[in-house]
Parts: sequence; C-alpha cells; structure tokens
Amino acid sequence: MAIAFLAADGFSVQTERFYGRRSGKKLRPNRTRLVEELLPKLLLCHSGESRNPLETANAGEWRDIWLEIGFGAGEHLAWQAAQKPDVLMIGCEPYINGVAKLLDYIDEQKLKNIRIHPDDARPLLDALPEKSLGRVFILFNDPWPKKRHWERRFVNPENLARLARVMKPGAELRLATDHPGLLEWVLQHMQACPDFVWQAESCRDWQSRPSDWPPTRYEQKALHGKPVYLRYLRI
Repeated sequence: MAIAFLAADGFSVQTERFYGRRSGKKLRPNRTRLVEELLPKLLLCHSGESRNPLETANAGEWRDIWLEIGFGAGEHLAWQAAQKPDVLMIGCEPYINGVAKLLDYIDEQKLKNIRIHPDDARPLLDALPEKSLGRVFILFNDPWPKKRHWERRFVNPENLARLARVMKPGAELRLATDHPGLLEWVLQHMQACPDFVWQAESCRDWQSRPSDWPPTRYEQKALHGKPVYLRYLRI
C-alpha cells in the first residue's frame, strides 16, 4: 500500500538517485494504518491534479511556505510545524518508515500545517511556482561517502538552481551535516553559487545550533563528527 502512494504523485520519473532505500523493517500496525488512511489526505499532489502542487494545499491560507528535503524521522519538521502553525510545512522523504514516523507526530499532535511528498524532491521543485518558498531545510542528508557515489549528493549546481528558482529573495536555506567530506563539498558548491550568500561572520555562527533549530536523534548521535549548521540567504 505504501509503495502505491509513493508512485501516485503525478510527477515525472527521475533517473539519478539522491536517496537510499525506500523501506526498512515492517511497519507497526498503527503506522500501517496511518500510511493507508492519513497519508493520502496529506499528499501534496495526486496524479491527474493541477501541475502546481500548491493549489492542492490551499497555499493562500498560509503566511509562508517552508520545505524540508529528506526529513528523516520527522522530528524537526513536526517541531517547526508546532512552533509555526501559520506556516505551511512541506516534507520530502522517500523512506516510507520515516514518513510513517512523521505521520505519528502529526496524528499525536494534531498538526494541520504539514503536507508530504513521499518521493524524490527534484520533481516537486520543478513543479513549484517561482519564488514560492520562504525557507528550505536540508539537514543531515546522506553524505554518500564513497567517491563513486558523490554525484548522488543533493547539493550540486543543478539542484541549487532549482532551489534558487523557487525561493523568495531573502529566503533562508539551512543545511547541516556532521560529515567532514560532505561539509567540504557543500561549502565549495555553495560558495560557487551566485544566488546565495553565507550568513556567518565567524566559526561560532556555524558551530552552534540556533535556538529555533531543534536537535534530532541523528544529530545527537553525531555519527561522523561534530555537527555544523549553515545558513544561506537567497539573494
């Protein structure tokens, strides 16, 4: 059932992958129920609907629209949604176990301002209107540490151009990683991109987590090293 939802968004198929596996261990009965019953109500776009996915989310009702690409288990996205009930939060995550965990948060906290795209973020970015997003999060995404997999890293010139198109002037892009190799990669690509400016005056600005940036379980594990927090503004 979950896989049927993943394939029902109406977006074009992408050939290169920027994510790992689609599913993990078998879902608990309650999460299976949420995937079957709640997820269809929160999908951002269905096959046959408008090519502008925001039309299906009543975007005009919200003060702003924020996007998280690769939300993992959903802790950060759910926290932001609870703190900003007047902001529409869009979450992209192809891993169905993570989607199911986010659905748990939504159900328990009665969150009304989250929509989900349980698939590759790139078709969604291509379908969104220009200058429609006020903030984007890419937090602790897969570092793809092996050199032969570096092309799968999400931060690259093509995806940064996608982000620049859909982000408003002055919109904030937040990135975080605890992987030194990915940090170097991100800094090189971000500094080479003329559409974003780094909001850091000293190393303290990117070694300390801002107060409105809640920790996640992955971050607390710090699997590869000390987490780094980067903030860029869309020029």
